[in-house]
Amino acid sequence: MTETNILMDGLCFNEGPRWHEGRLWFSDMHGPKVYALGLDGKSEVIAEVENSPSGLGWLPDGRLLIVSMRDRKILRMDPDGLSVHADLSELASFHCNDMVVDRKGRAYVGNFGYDLFTGADRKPAELILVEPDGKARIVAEQMQFPNGTVITPDGKTLIVGESMGACLTAFDIADDGSLSNRRVWAQMEGALPDGIALDAEMGIWVASPISGACLRVVEGGEITDRVEVENQAFACALGGPDRKTLFICTAQDSDPESSKQSRTGRIEAVAVKVPGAGLP
Repeated sequence: MTETNILMDGLCFNEGPRWHEGRLWFSDMHGPKVYALGLDGKSEVIAEVENSPSGLGWLPDGRLLIVSMRDRKILRMDPDGLSVHADLSELASFHCNDMVVDRKGRAYVGNFGYDLFTGADRKPAELILVEPDGKARIVAEQMQFPNGTVITPDGKTLIVGESMGACLTAFDIADDGSLSNRRVWAQMEGALPDGIALDAEMGIWVASPISGACLRVVEGGEITDRVEVENQAFACALGGPDRKTLFICTAQDSDPESSKQSRTGRIEAVAVKVPGAGLP
């Protein structure tokens, strides 16, 4: 078993890790706070988000975007504090979750599709595109819990983990941000793709909560590498000075109430061979 280094613990349930300006930014979803964490272990609370923060990203001018899950909004951190960037309550079937923001400031946002924590029947969800001015539209439907999402370095391909579909799904990105040519990039039977991270050799690290590991998969579905963790892996990011550090968000479970009591959330890190690439 590969040994990981624990950079931070005592969190409720951490998600949405992003390497940005020399620090790892992430959401403690049930905390509910957004943090920035240095490699020296020093952390800073960036924002408190009452309705549960999740995916993170940045506009071209450097302003932070935060998914506010339960009220289905994208928040924007302006110089004078948080404001609503986009209200997705009329478009998203249920709680919004992860997000990737492209170099033009367009955000692709997934959602649960149904109430995961009460055992409701599974329902398909949408992938929503939010323009830099906050206007939003649906760009993909019938997704099985669209979750972690990456964009290739050339900006032409978007790949999203469908957690309940046990697969990674790819789309071509048009000039206006629309998506087409939907296809299965990798089927991952027995796994549950949550957060994902793309590397420079077109491998994707996939945090799989039911696997107790991060799995590196290539197009077609072959698993090339595996990093096991003590609890469950829910999200991951490639960062560090050379983007060869795999950061993993782990916890015993994702339940909103029990995670507040157990506080088993950790940020773990391990060195990998291939650097990160693309977005986020």
